[in-house]
Amino acid sequence: MGAVRWKAAGGALLRVIVVWAVSTLTLLALAGILPDFQLRSDDGESITRTAVTAAWGAGAFGLLSALVWPLVVRALLLVPALVLGLLVFFLNGSLLLLALRLIPDGGGAAAPETAVVVAAVMSAVASATSTALAVRDDNAYRRRLSRLATRRRRRRGRQAEGGAAPGTVFLQLDGVGHAVLVQAVKDGLMPTVARWLDTSHRLTRWRTDWSSQTGASQLGILHGSNHDVPGFRWYEKDTGRIMVSNRPASAVELQRRAVLRTRDAGLLSLDGASRGNLFTGGADQLALVLSVAARRGRANRSRAGYFAYFSDPANAVRTAVSFVAEVGREIGQSVRSRMRGDRPRTGRGGLYPFIRAFATVVERDVVVAAVMGDMLAGRTAVYADLVAYDEVAHHSGPHSRDAAKVLQRIDRAVALIAKAAEHAPRTYRIVLLSDHGQSPGETFEGAYGLTLKDLVRAGCGLPVSRRAGRTKSGAEARDAARHALLGALHRPIGEDAAEERTARGSEPVVLASGNLGLISFPDVPGRLSREEIDRRHPALLHTLAGHPGIGFLLVRSERHGSVVLARDGAGTVELPLAGLDGSGPLAVFGPGAADAVRRTDSFPHVADIMVNSMYDPATGRVHAFEAQIGSHGGLGGEQSHPFLLSPRALSEPLPGGGEPAGAEQVHTVLQRWLDECRGDPFGPQVPLGPAEDPGPQVPLGPAEDPGPQVPLGPAEDSGPRIASGPAEDPRSPGRHGEAFPVTGPVVQDKSD
Repeated sequence: MGAVRWKAAGGALLRVIVVWAVSTLTLLALAGILPDFQLRSDDGESITRTAVTAAWGAGAFGLLSALVWPLVVRALLLVPALVLGLLVFFLNGSLLLLALRLIPDGGGAAAPETAVVVAAVMSAVASATSTALAVRDDNAYRRRLSRLATRRRRRRGRQAEGGAAPGTVFLQLDGVGHAVLVQAVKDGLMPTVARWLDTSHRLTRWRTDWSSQTGASQLGILHGSNHDVPGFRWYEKDTGRIMVSNRPASAVELQRRAVLRTRDAGLLSLDGASRGNLFTGGADQLALVLSVAARRGRANRSRAGYFAYFSDPANAVRTAVSFVAEVGREIGQSVRSRMRGDRPRTGRGGLYPFIRAFATVVERDVVVAAVMGDMLAGRTAVYADLVAYDEVAHHSGPHSRDAAKVLQRIDRAVALIAKAAEHAPRTYRIVLLSDHGQSPGETFEGAYGLTLKDLVRAGCGLPVSRRAGRTKSGAEARDAARHALLGALHRPIGEDAAEERTARGSEPVVLASGNLGLISFPDVPGRLSREEIDRRHPALLHTLAGHPGIGFLLVRSERHGSVVLARDGAGTVELPLAGLDGSGPLAVFGPGAADAVRRTDSFPHVADIMVNSMYDPATGRVHAFEAQIGSHGGLGGEQSHPFLLSPRALSEPLPGGGEPAGAEQVHTVLQRWLDECRGDPFGPQVPLGPAEDPGPQVPLGPAEDPGPQVPLGPAEDSGPRIASGPAEDPRSPGRHGEAFPVTGPVVQDKSD
């Protein structure tokens, strides 16, 4: 045993010496290349003296990076990750300047801007050398991971147990539909997934609820209930507030409601970790979780999820460089798209390149590192969301070349996680799944020359922006615009502003969730009936249902209960929702569409008018009511068909095959798989007792203006949807500070 330890210590010392030597040579090379960086005094020194100076500088920089950098990053926990990433170069350069000052003879000097470059290169070279040595010596690599895992288990208060039950890792590939995954495997874009399908995993398609978006799907998957989530954003008359799934306050409230309904803490309540999600799932290990992003306090710093990853300067530099490269990649791809004249196309300027880089680089790197750390720590269940594809597909299209390149990088991330699982203290079963797909198609405004809000205002006899009549469009669009603006509008376009202000209290709130629109009248409590809407606005329902860009409407009727309105030749057909099956206006949307609509109709906060865009089954296209050429949120096409890729060692999702219907049924499947891994096929997670408070309700803030100023809003994921917010102090044992690995690359981002 003693000989083995001495051999291991000798190997570690040898690796340190090699890294030090390589860093010294790198420093000498940079001194020869960069004019503002020197390692000798002006009167000249011998080559030996210069080499000694370089060795001093490399050693001092290495020690400062190991000792000082983590303290600096911890002090900046409250700085957003995007800002922290931009500070990486400045901080690293400052450490190099300090290292040069520590050289005994003062033989090192560099201009500040040169120090930034030298420090970045030094960190990258040291990290690459250390990783290469560890990977080359597989035994050393395994011992290093084993020591790290053992240390983390001890910090968590328990030792590794022989023959531990398998753990489970759920990796959510946000927005990747079943058809997209199948095509990506066929095209060779995802070799890791292809290998799993050939050897160990099965692929199952499932159907989303009517609200096919991350908020509804992930809430149902993680907490077992997405009841009363009619869209991505919706208006609640009883509170006068607009709920938006990717706002922290709304996420807190949605999670609170789900826990109250199920009396269960969530899928991850037994030794679980939630990474990069909207909701916690009941986990006590959290990083980049939106529903805790608004919390503050000594024991709950909102940025602590970034600490362990960015505490390694090499990780920070690598991610920062990849971030800048991704911004450049997006700008280049956008310019090429315009030059080619790609259609459909949507705006990709402003902050979007930075938002995309956050989703495809920063969020990915931190989440992947967190999952690897969770496996090394032996956690029982991990659920992580990789949002990169969804973000790019919204703006480039779900079948675009840009989105295909993102799928390639996601596959490399999955392969890296699978590699780390080989060194974990327990066996892990990795499940890939998605929360929804995406359907392509030109935006509603691009196709018809006016927004859904314009069309609603026209149907209500309210002033409509002049741009709606001026927007260029095809013949069908011109006919639709003419019908809306002339046939339904009973007053001139451009109504007097004073009259508009007078009517504001009764004007509808129009909100978009992909190709799903929600229309509410805030001045009337409760859900308006079709008859009441006709009395107030006689042309509105006819205008909407008769529009070629709209597939169907859902409204409540005093005579027939809830009804579906849709075009039927030159007129409008009204059918009772209760009697709809596989025929009628919902037939084109596929099996289960009528059931999904009936379920949403039962929600307390369903809108007065629910609008689903048209769907063309021949082309698969829909029309988003917001700026998305790849959209999801309603019914129609690939958005409604995500996937489950599960190990064959687990039971089939449904006995005898078949497609799970709805996120709540997927939750039941995942819960069963967790129970199977624990050897307890009937064991629940952690149910909440009747007297237990599921958590305080976070105030949603002041009521939002429900008037006509409510915009359709940006794309669902057009902002940094993932916000950080761990619930524990990263300095405490077994918390976020040791949840990430400190060895090996995260994901090497390669240029196109």
